[in-house]
Amino acid sequence: MTILTVTRGLWGSSHPGPTVVVTVLAAALAVSTGLAGERIALLAAAVFLGQLSVGISNDAFDAERDRAVGRTDKPIARGDLSVRAGWTAAIGCLVLALLLSAPLGLGLLGAHAVFLAASWAYNAGLKATVFSLAPFLLAFGLFPSFATLAAPDATFAAGWAWFAGAALGAAIHLTNVLPDLDDDARTGITGLPHRLGARPSAALAAAAVLAGGTAVTAGAAEWQLQQIPVISWVFFVLVSAVALLALGMALRARSGRVLFRLVMLAALLLAAQLVVAGGSLAG
Repeated sequence: MTILTVTRGLWGSSHPGPTVVVTVLAAALAVSTGLAGERIALLAAAVFLGQLSVGISNDAFDAERDRAVGRTDKPIARGDLSVRAGWTAAIGCLVLALLLSAPLGLGLLGAHAVFLAASWAYNAGLKATVFSLAPFLLAFGLFPSFATLAAPDATFAAGWAWFAGAALGAAIHLTNVLPDLDDDARTGITGLPHRLGARPSAALAAAAVLAGGTAVTAGAAEWQLQQIPVISWVFFVLVSAVALLALGMALRARSGRVLFRLVMLAALLLAAQLVVAGGSLAG
């Protein structure tokens, strides 16, 4: 097995899309809060390596399940990468992520460690329980604080940012598993979305995004509606429109790829809204 094959296998196992999106979001929040360039780069590198560890460990944990359902899109399941190589890379990335977090302060190191612990706990088995949503609420509730804790005058993000982050995490979890519900059911994965079903999960995800968008819009302006800038209103209208459309489709018993994409679009808009409000993250 060549180095190039292993590298491709590791990247394919890392869930590249979510890894890149979470890294870019962390960097964008850091920029919007006015963090210095070197701190932004260090934070982005730490988050990137952490997300690599989460993605690769997920595929290592799920290797047997993925083989059972014929997941040919998974490098470990199709034999392009050994489980041992996956575990080695996942643990190595985890250690490096924490090492890069340390220079940014104990607060950021602790927050990132909790984020990664929650993510690994989900991969290790919480995904198959009724508590599958909990790691996402905890991890993404903490996530906006990465930018504020990485600053020299470290502080946690404001309460509204915690709520919005948790809402984003809920939407991500409830939506991300929808395409795999049938495969998961065949291999014994019965997390909260599996128990709720596709349409209720999509409806709950859309409602979470709507609540998160409301929290960002009003919370960043200290709940003074007259202080909300035009750009915040624009994002609130966009987030609300997409979320309400998705919610309406779910309540009318419509499902499928269109509904899935609408909820994901609403979640991405909420993430962008958080970035726009980044200057107020520290409260």
